[in-house]
Amino acid sequence: MSVSLQSPPSSAVSSFQGTRLRFSNGSPASNLLFNFQRSFPVIRASALDTGSTTELDLVSSFSEIVPDTVIFDDFERFPPTAATVSSSLLLGICSLPDTIFRNAVDMALADSECNKHENSELRLSCFSNKALVNVGGYLAKLVPGRVSTEVDARLAYDTHGIIRKVHDLVKLYNEVNVPPERLLFKIPSTWQGIEASRLLECEGIQTHLTFVYSFAQAAAAAQAGASVIQIFVGRLRDWSRNHSGDPEIEAALKRGEDPGLALVTKAYNYIHKYGHKSKLMAAAVRNKQDLFSLLGVDYIIAPLKVMQSLKESITTPEEKYSFVRRLSPQSAAIYKFSEEELVKWDQLSFASAVGPAAVELLASGLDGYANQANRVEELFEKIWPPPNV
Repeated sequence: MSVSLQSPPSSAVSSFQGTRLRFSNGSPASNLLFNFQRSFPVIRASALDTGSTTELDLVSSFSEIVPDTVIFDDFERFPPTAATVSSSLLLGICSLPDTIFRNAVDMALADSECNKHENSELRLSCFSNKALVNVGGYLAKLVPGRVSTEVDARLAYDTHGIIRKVHDLVKLYNEVNVPPERLLFKIPSTWQGIEASRLLECEGIQTHLTFVYSFAQAAAAAQAGASVIQIFVGRLRDWSRNHSGDPEIEAALKRGEDPGLALVTKAYNYIHKYGHKSKLMAAAVRNKQDLFSLLGVDYIIAPLKVMQSLKESITTPEEKYSFVRRLSPQSAAIYKFSEEELVKWDQLSFASAVGPAAVELLASGLDGYANQANRVEELFEKIWPPPNV
């Protein structure tokens, strides 16, 4: 995500089995069975054994396809090339006691530096950082692409708090020999998060801005130089079906357009027309038609059922030409923006332009992420110190 997402060699998974890891407290991992079950892989389409062309092959020639899942057991179907580590992932790992990832968490809880903190809040925060990095460090050894690490959503309105958190994580990743170019940091698209992204990108630290539900957020994120900007197509559609009063959404509906697809198209055109470096990710894609409508965008997160259908659908030579790139730098060059949309975004103009859909959906996303972070800390408090470490 500004991610280099090449396909791994066929031996990529097996070559990591039995690998001994060094976690951020300096202790090697025990030899555990390689049997993790939760992550966020990015996949590259592969042809069926028959050599036939599949729809997945064809759409992958236009966009990178990302499976929308936290579970993957079948590396042959969807070989992982990148991953995300998050509070949600840590909760899943703690429910799977016999994996290398649970050992990574246990080693974080045994870390001597964290245990020096008498303040429980600081100690739990340290444990969480170490656990994220221990797991992320292992995933970096497994996948050839980047590892995106979730930044605590409870800091979403604290620019300097976000920056400090990312600096702490970068330092810990350096201790386990994961270089910055292999990393992304996933930050909510509040104004403060976007400002943090701008400052971090100036340092060469790559950021992934999430929870984007409006053009103002997307454009401000692009101006900030975010490496990846993630827009949630289906969530905007859902909101529009049950609410009204958002000018941006109502304008799209008046034109007969889906508001989520329209926002991705507009953001893509803005990025490419005005030369921003950001890569665009379309998330919450619900069906094949959504995916076909977005061909050309950098990354598309698709449900596994859609991806499986694409992989199982064989195309004839004639049918392959029906797949058309919908988004391109050429189409972006002729897209017309209003003067109001071409402002240099600041906090005031940003706040006035973000509509009720973005406000509500952003708040809901932050609540969910913050709740997961709280649950991780509560769990760590219960299981600390871990047994057998």
